[in-house]
Amino acid sequence: MHHRPMRSWFQAVPAALLLLLPSASAEDASAKPQPIPDSTLPQGPGLAARYPTDSGIRDDPRVIFADNFERGRLGDGWDEVGNKDGAVLSLVDPGAGSGLGRRCLRVEAHLGRDTGGGLTRWFESADTVFVRFHVRFAEDCDYVHHFVTLRANRGLRGGDRWSGFGGAGLKPEGGERFSTALEPWGDWGRNPPPGRWNFYSYWHGMAPSPDGKYWGNSFSEPTSPTITRGRWMSAEFMLRHNTPGKADGEQAFWIDGKRIGHWSGFSWRRSETLKANALTLESYFTDRWTKNPTNVVCFDNVVIARAYIGPSVDRTPSESP
Repeated sequence: MHHRPMRSWFQAVPAALLLLLPSASAEDASAKPQPIPDSTLPQGPGLAARYPTDSGIRDDPRVIFADNFERGRLGDGWDEVGNKDGAVLSLVDPGAGSGLGRRCLRVEAHLGRDTGGGLTRWFESADTVFVRFHVRFAEDCDYVHHFVTLRANRGLRGGDRWSGFGGAGLKPEGGERFSTALEPWGDWGRNPPPGRWNFYSYWHGMAPSPDGKYWGNSFSEPTSPTITRGRWMSAEFMLRHNTPGKADGEQAFWIDGKRIGHWSGFSWRRSETLKANALTLESYFTDRWTKNPTNVVCFDNVVIARAYIGPSVDRTPSESP
């Protein structure tokens, strides 16, 4: 992991100016992904509306993976558990009135001792992948360095399943990895902690940073909400794979069922076999702006699907700790 010295120019260019960029119908390393202001993607209730508190949602044919943390032990159903010294992850009550069930995942990061942690799951991919999770930042939660990430690896087994991990500051080649993360962005302390939602993405057509390295390119919208601490919210994002040789890939995200941003023109990959096939549910703290020594984030009702998921039903905001 790295300390991001600078966001790419995508962070600074207004969405209206990006609309003036040429369309990227064919693969072009210089093509810039564009926002879609008149997106027709759904919003509001989704497939989760049939499954209160996500009970039974894993059996829906459109669902690839789901975990509402209501049964089993910590990490059951996941492939990797990042829980340093057993002091980072725990299963706790999400709080009265949350509407999320009896248990959720709690991530507690301690500056100088660990960087937080989380869970990783590899899965059989699809042409379009949706990821939805519910999240609550503690009332005193500070700036977050990295968050929930969808990664593409060459395969699901052996060394190939790790090809999408690492590579900070390096430009992907297009056949080994790409990734996108929905995460809070503090804007060097200008946004109140933990920040505002945005994408942080790596792919072989990405732009370099002013220091000449390839830190993740950021995608945000002026309507992206400042994150309210102390309450549960639904966060969802989508990635549509490109056709190799064309820049026709997409990504979008929703907060509490409201579509916030949608971008097209990504050449995520050069190879048909490279697909987004690993989800890391993570809260990672090392940012130089982070001052609070202990930072807590809770997750619940995680779903990976082939269709829009929408927020869990029977859910109300919770102000309990």
